[in-house]
Amino acid sequence: MAGGGFGDDKGGARAHLYEYRITGYFVFACVVAAMGGSLFGYDLGVSGGVTSMDDFLKEFFPKVYRRKHAHLQETDYCKYDNQILTLFTSSLYFAALVSTFGASYVTRNKGRRASILCGAVSFFLGAILNAFAKNIAMLIVGRCLLGVGIGFGNQAVPLYLSEMSPAKVRGAVNQLFQLTTCLGILIANFINYATDKIHPWGWRLSLGLATVPAAIMFIGGLFLPETPNSLVEQGRLEEARQVLEKVRGTTKVDAEFADLKDASDAARAIKNPFRNLLKRKNRPQLVIGALGIPAFQQLTGMNSILFYAPVIFQSLGFGSGASLYSSAITSGALVLATFISMAFVDKFGRRAFFLEAGAEMICVLVAVAVTLALKFGEGEALPKGIGVFLVVIICIFVVAYGRSWGPLGWLVPSELFPLETRSAGQSVVVCVNMIFTALIAQCFLVSLCHLKYGIFLLFAGLIFIMSCFIFFLLPETKQVPIEEIYLLWQNHWFWKRYCTPGENERELDGKP
Repeated sequence: MAGGGFGDDKGGARAHLYEYRITGYFVFACVVAAMGGSLFGYDLGVSGGVTSMDDFLKEFFPKVYRRKHAHLQETDYCKYDNQILTLFTSSLYFAALVSTFGASYVTRNKGRRASILCGAVSFFLGAILNAFAKNIAMLIVGRCLLGVGIGFGNQAVPLYLSEMSPAKVRGAVNQLFQLTTCLGILIANFINYATDKIHPWGWRLSLGLATVPAAIMFIGGLFLPETPNSLVEQGRLEEARQVLEKVRGTTKVDAEFADLKDASDAARAIKNPFRNLLKRKNRPQLVIGALGIPAFQQLTGMNSILFYAPVIFQSLGFGSGASLYSSAITSGALVLATFISMAFVDKFGRRAFFLEAGAEMICVLVAVAVTLALKFGEGEALPKGIGVFLVVIICIFVVAYGRSWGPLGWLVPSELFPLETRSAGQSVVVCVNMIFTALIAQCFLVSLCHLKYGIFLLFAGLIFIMSCFIFFLLPETKQVPIEEIYLLWQNHWFWKRYCTPGENERELDGKP
């Protein structure tokens, strides 16, 4: 198989000795931690809606407001082409990519739980500042605080979920992060739909309600246990074993605890985890987990659709209320897709979802581009039937993304890194993800204005490239214990030349 293979489905020498049962304590810990996704999701959903609200535009972006109303019922790719307006959205992601390196230090030295709490506090403060903003500077500063919260949350939560989960259900549990992200988007869209009718301060309510998920995450986080992996990494072995027994629901955890201690011993030998990421033996994790997948997740074009779904639908000729309602429909499709992925990703595997959905997304984007090329004349009203067709196929695209690149873009990188580089690796994942998120956010509307329907063909071509990347370079990770993922690289057709056991031992000994 092109993607490589793994001889033992159970993952390695001790994996078949692992025992667990699903306990209430485990469920509580994962559900509370996964609330970190709701911060990311609520902002994704609310920011695009607010930037299409007339009251918000009149107060902060009057030129965009006048341009919008000059073409209210007409199709115009360039209605919202304003770099300061897009900076309102993308400033959050620039802040997140910077803060994730601070989050790496906190996550490694103080624990995953500490980063989750820091993220909740920063997000709460940013939401308050945005709700009471009097000028663009206050908006941008508030967005930056939100970004710091998301940087900490996105750095810690996927790691927390993967480390707390038994290998056989790790895929479904990790996707709680994606599920709460999608629910945050859906709830934000309905809130925008309601607050759009409250004049002139409805947009303030939309932005201010971001305090709710932040408060829930902080209060719940006070009661969260630290992950056994993190406790072992900090040298708190007795406490680590107690937590492991509690989350696994059994005292028979000798094999898994031994793997954790072995991984911790290797981690302690690493003085600079970021430099260690660049070593030859970590090349697969660097290329696939830290750089490839997080960048490609944004290059699908999905977050552009989520950021600006209300704006896109208004640009396509929908009215203000109709555009927000259409966005709520696509967000509901995203939640449905996440449930599909949670149910089947540990059965069919990560590669199957990446590849099947990728083919589907390419077909949809080509269909959108052809439809707009034929029917989307500038300055002309868009026929209602064509508008409905576009909403339907965008929903199909959302369902495909929502069961593949959406959840797996966070799940797979969180599985790949060994303990010694896990926190640093996840920081690079978040940083790369946020760089591309910010760039797409900043460039999408101007690209839509200049490339028109060609932007969707560009995304289709990128999805073809990333599907080839997955097919040839990513091995299947389903049901493989997280501390034994490294064995996959030693059996992969391409990566085994970088990850032979002898070379790894030489590197540990400090030999060239």
